Amino acid sequence: MATVETAKVPVAVHAGGDERRAKAMEEHRRLSVGQIIGEVLKQLDADRFIIKSSNGPRYIVGCRSRLDKTKLVQGTRVALDMTTLTIMRRLPREVDPLVHNMSMEDPGDVSFEGIGGLSDQIRELREVIELPLLNPELFARVGVRAPKGVLLYGPPGTGKTLLARAVAATLDINFLKVVSSAIVDKYIGESARIIREMFAYARDHSPCIIFMDEIDAIGGRRFSEGNSSDREVQRTLMELLNQMDGFDELGQVKLIMATNRPDTLDPALLRPGRLDRKIEIPLPNDQGRLDILKIHSTTLSREGDLDLDAIVKLSDGFNGADLRNVCTEAGMFAIREERDHVVQEDLMKAVRKLGEAKKLETKLEYDKV
Repeated sequence: MATVETAKVPVAVHAGGDERRAKAMEEHRRLSVGQIIGEVLKQLDADRFIIKSSNGPRYIVGCRSRLDKTKLVQGTRVALDMTTLTIMRRLPREVDPLVHNMSMEDPGDVSFEGIGGLSDQIRELREVIELPLLNPELFARVGVRAPKGVLLYGPPGTGKTLLARAVAATLDINFLKVVSSAIVDKYIGESARIIREMFAYARDHSPCIIFMDEIDAIGGRRFSEGNSSDREVQRTLMELLNQMDGFDELGQVKLIMATNRPDTLDPALLRPGRLDRKIEIPLPNDQGRLDILKIHSTTLSREGDLDLDAIVKLSDGFNGADLRNVCTEAGMFAIREERDHVVQEDLMKAVRKLGEAKKLETKLEYDKV
């Protein structure tokens, strides 16, 4: 009897191994064959779902036992077996290429220490964006709702985009940079769809910062008159307003908007609850210009000391970008003289040259928003 039993044991084990191997091969065959993309419409019971395939028809199908069925909610994209239409796996949300390109934007190695003359503005911006993301319990303890977004406005070249990049780089979280004019599409409804997908992507990848530059391209004041393109921009604005304070809370998604023309923005966009704080980024004063020059002149190869105070006196009305250009032009003067270092005279020539060019620029007056 013992001989018979010992002969049976290896046979049973061998048969079980063949069965598992066959199941594994069948599973591999199913996963290696092309699959159909579908969308879950409704769950009927514990094992059956109504799905809509990419071809159009709707089916009642089953699901792989290994899948977490609690995640197969309405709207979930799934992969279906070619023959049985069984749900094989859950797929990530479909992302528009334009939204994907927004997420690829790298804020770069920017820090607040590299931004001069804006200490008060930096403090206000960090209170609205950084504090709710890092310490949300502070707002719950006080009993107030955390701000959703901030508007940065002021003349060109004063550092609005640089501030947004510094916030994203400091927090090291997901960052979507949106050029608002690129959202507007010639086809009706496409611009609003991109706005919806952008906010859906940000919610799925929270915490996330959405930076919308040149917001006046889609956030302009609405009028009763206008052509079809104006109405498309208005539809885009209404979708943006809905996403900012609709039924779906933004949660760990924060908005930073920037513009040179705050006077053209729609009042509905500016109201508290959507943009809770408006921060003016003005032209730097004397101390601010000195701080900016110190930052940009640290990389210059120099001979002797540079009198930056003299440059500050000649640079009234210059913005941060102009002051950086002063250092660049000084380097160009040094190269023209076949030198490998910058001297004081190079900076003086550069600031005078840019001062003449600044006379041709149009000045805008900014009222408090």
